[in-house]
Amino acid sequence: MIVRQFISWVRTAPPGERAEATRALARAWLISDLSEDDRAAAEGALLMLLDDGSPLVRQAMAQVFAGEPDAPSSIVAALASDQPSVALPILEFSPLLVDSDLVDIVATGCSETQCAIARRFELAASVCAAIAEVGSAAATLELIENPDAALAPFSIDRIVERHGHLSAIREALLQLDNLPASTRLALVGQLSTTLAKFVTAREWLSPGHAARTAEEAMARSTVNIAATSRGEDMKALVQHLRASGQLSAGLILRALLSGNQELFDEALVELTGLPLARVSALVYDRGAASLHALLTKAGLPESTFVAFRAALEAGHEIGFVGTVAGATRLRRRMVERVLTRCEGEPSVHEPLLILLRRFATEAAREEARVFCDELAAEIDVLPRIEQLLSLDYAEVNAEYAAIDAAAESDAVDVGFDLEAEIAEVYLQHGAADADDGEYADAASSRDNGYDIYVAADRYAVIGDGRRIAA
Repeated sequence: MIVRQFISWVRTAPPGERAEATRALARAWLISDLSEDDRAAAEGALLMLLDDGSPLVRQAMAQVFAGEPDAPSSIVAALASDQPSVALPILEFSPLLVDSDLVDIVATGCSETQCAIARRFELAASVCAAIAEVGSAAATLELIENPDAALAPFSIDRIVERHGHLSAIREALLQLDNLPASTRLALVGQLSTTLAKFVTAREWLSPGHAARTAEEAMARSTVNIAATSRGEDMKALVQHLRASGQLSAGLILRALLSGNQELFDEALVELTGLPLARVSALVYDRGAASLHALLTKAGLPESTFVAFRAALEAGHEIGFVGTVAGATRLRRRMVERVLTRCEGEPSVHEPLLILLRRFATEAAREEARVFCDELAAEIDVLPRIEQLLSLDYAEVNAEYAAIDAAAESDAVDVGFDLEAEIAEVYLQHGAADADDGEYADAASSRDNGYDIYVAADRYAVIGDGRRIAA
């Protein structure tokens, strides 16, 4: 009876009142103990309200039914297909929507509806794949940031392919745990391409120069990423490099000159089809014939064989670096030794010499950069000393004179000594220089209870704790 009265009233009520009444009716359907007839009548009224001309009415219904597993499925399905202002809470929270419905809505919906689906709890891999394939950039970002999304590696690769040029997408992907090395490299490739186009459009670099710079940056990034990859991740990276045409002789030589023996071995395994144990045996055999046969089977240019042999000999003599930082930088001694060896070989072509000279320049710059970084990391004592020496004691000297005249006694020593403070700065960072010996001696004497400055001159300390020469 009440439902019939509601149906009669709702036809003429204002939209705001209809929305509140619909909200109450939906809640009653969920939690009230209605008879079967009343429940059927209430559901019929709610189905009728799906055709209401005001979105406020349907929004009220969607807000009540959004997270309820006992909501009427037919009404939920209808609300999910409504306009975004109505459908969003249903799409994000309703447990009644099946994966196939969500995939269909992703394919036909707008960016707002895709974003709502991307935020769902425990999002299935099929829905994630649909968003990765056709979703907007905003929906893709929501998907990446959803910790409950079952995002498969192939979906991540598709996201990189479609939206890897966007910085927000790249940063979000790089925050994912266990991101495959091949995917990281693809992201670097997208960034490299974007930057090359940017500097070319601004006419900062010529297209050829920008392309070469981007290629060199990609090679360095590849070695950097490979330095943190192991096992299957390394194999997948090498396979990706080969499939994308990046597994060149120059890249393999760079890996070897950086001390990254694992990338070098895996590259030869991929190119030759031989097992890793066999490749390692041939490489470490140190025989020119074995290495020549291995590189020939790998399809590398014969003009590069001298460089590979010289790099391996230098590596065996110097030792391959076992740290990540060491395996990401070209080693200057190895590069210069290989360059010297190749310059004396008539079989070496000029392009290889140009590449090695670029490697030598890069290695020298990297070595200088590391050296400067290490120097900058050390605490510089000069600013502290200059700060101490720049203190203005005129005012405190005058105050001290007044105190001394009034008290006719020395002030209490609270422990500040300018010269000794400077000496402590030096002593905290290593032995003092020869010119600073007197400061070091002074600090040492004071630590033993004897102040050399008190013995030499009369000092006093006033209220702010600074020792002043009288």
